[in-house]
Amino acid sequence: MTILYMNLALVFSFSLGARHLRDSALSVTSEAPYMKPGYFFMFVSLASLVIVSGMRNNIGDTYVYRNIFESNEFTWEYVQSQKDMGFGVLQMILKMFTDNAQVLIFTAALITNVLIVLVLYKYTKLFELSLFVFIASGMYLVSMNGIRQYLAAAIIFASTKFILEGSFVKYALVVLLASTFHQSALVLLPIYFIVRREAWTKTTFLILFSAVLIVLGYNQFSEILFSALGEEGYGGYSDFDEGGANIIRVAVGAAPLILAFLGRDKFRELFPKCDYIVNLALLGVIFMIVATQNWLFARLSIYFDLYNLILISWVVHLFAVKDRKLIYYAIVVCYFFFFIYEYVITLNIEYRSDFLEFLDPDKGPLFLQS
Repeated sequence: MTILYMNLALVFSFSLGARHLRDSALSVTSEAPYMKPGYFFMFVSLASLVIVSGMRNNIGDTYVYRNIFESNEFTWEYVQSQKDMGFGVLQMILKMFTDNAQVLIFTAALITNVLIVLVLYKYTKLFELSLFVFIASGMYLVSMNGIRQYLAAAIIFASTKFILEGSFVKYALVVLLASTFHQSALVLLPIYFIVRREAWTKTTFLILFSAVLIVLGYNQFSEILFSALGEEGYGGYSDFDEGGANIIRVAVGAAPLILAFLGRDKFRELFPKCDYIVNLALLGVIFMIVATQNWLFARLSIYFDLYNLILISWVVHLFAVKDRKLIYYAIVVCYFFFFIYEYVITLNIEYRSDFLEFLDPDKGPLFLQS
């Protein structure tokens, strides 16, 4: 955990420096009406995220991907036999240069984190707060577990510009690309038409009410859903039973939305296209609510949770100037405690790396290890 603590501190510190040491001009677009962070410190923050994620040799299904990469020859025949051809092609290209699976892990971490940070750089108000929450909320940890799906989520997250501009064709092409890494990304195609509407309308509360009904009648709902899906895709998970998502995770995802609702009018003044971001974040909370009955649905929330990072960076400015520091520090403290709860108490994460262990005082310098 020492390295993960260091990463959190380093990313937060340098991204804070990036915001205070700006080197770009004031944006005048309706998408990002604020000063962008400085490039140098942003790059250092990004480098820390990529290195820590890319140099790991454990956490979640990392070992599975390492084993698949090392034990298979990625011919065109093999790639075409897999349902996620985009990821297969990526592995085939990397395999041309090396058999070292660490290259695959690093490449996936590089693409995922670069796409996420670039979007946050463009659309967040408080850049460092978004990156802090990215790590402390557990999203960063999930990106090291579900490699393919988070890679697909990051690719779709990069299409935020097309959602805001109303460019469905461009957005659809990005979603189709992402689906070659994880087929579940296709669910984002119809989502485009759901989120491009005003937030906090009767439709919004109807969707929320529907989510509650699904939870109350989950057994009947799941039978209908998995029957409709059949044996393909997520239909194969009809017998999936690993319990539900922790209600605390629902609260963590819902908190930024509650604040956005309370300051919804001012939010629209600061960020005219915020409704689309709010709707996307809301869908993440809805899937997480349903996931309290079956953890499978939390996988779908991966595609929407990233929009909470944009949301959380704006909610501080929905309060009066005299209250902003208090709200800012409250967010940092609360998410830090959740970081401890999630990483240490609940999951007891032990980060291991063949390259970064010299940074962990419990391991000691590599040359002193027996």
